Amino acid sequence: QVQLVESGGGLVQAGGSLRLSCAVSAITFTFVHMGWYRQAPGKQRELVASISSSKNTNYVDSVKGRFTISRDNAKKTMYLQMNSLKPEDTGVYYCNNQNGAWSWGQGTQVTVSS
Repeated sequence: QVQLVESGGGLVQAGGSLRLSCAVSAITFTFVHMGWYRQAPGKQRELVASISSSKNTNYVDSVKGRFTISRDNAKKTMYLQMNSLKPEDTGVYYCNNQNGAWSWGQGTQVTVSS
């Protein structure tokens, strides 16, 4: 069973930065299209950024130019660098494959104060 461990969240003022990490136990990590998801209070979980096995990236419009997704296949770890944070970025951030097919981890809370 694949285990996902997210870390790096916290409380930050608007305009600040955070770097999230996702450690993945899957031995096939290198070949998997991965994604970062966000669940804002009272809203459904949404995919905000994804990265393919060849490191092509995609972002939802609301984070383009501010967030950068990356991966280190040797470490089986994925990252999300979040800059110029806004209060609307507040939520619990999760990682998973692009289809959200693995069991979800505990997520990491990001809170952006205005």
